[in-house]
Amino acid sequence: MTLTVNPSGLITYVHTDTLAPLVADAATVQITRASNVEPDPGGQWWANLSPVGGPTLGPFDLRRDALAAEVAWLNRRIDQLDRRIQ
Repeated sequence: MTLTVNPSGLITYVHTDTLAPLVADAATVQITRASNVEPDPGGQWWANLSPVGGPTLGPFDLRRDALAAEVAWLNRRIDQLDRRIQ
């Protein structure tokens, strides 16, 4: 997991359910969708990162592969995302 903290204190990261107990006590939490992983009519999976100005990744035979590609792309660019998802 990669966390970034900008000068104003905003923390940006890719949310996972294991973080839920940690962020539940935070003063303010805003969860924003950064992407969508959906199948096409042929059963191939795509990770659409357009909500944060990213590409569409795929096709993938397995949903888990599309999810892994999505998370990897987001984590590589996490320092840029706090400016796009506010």
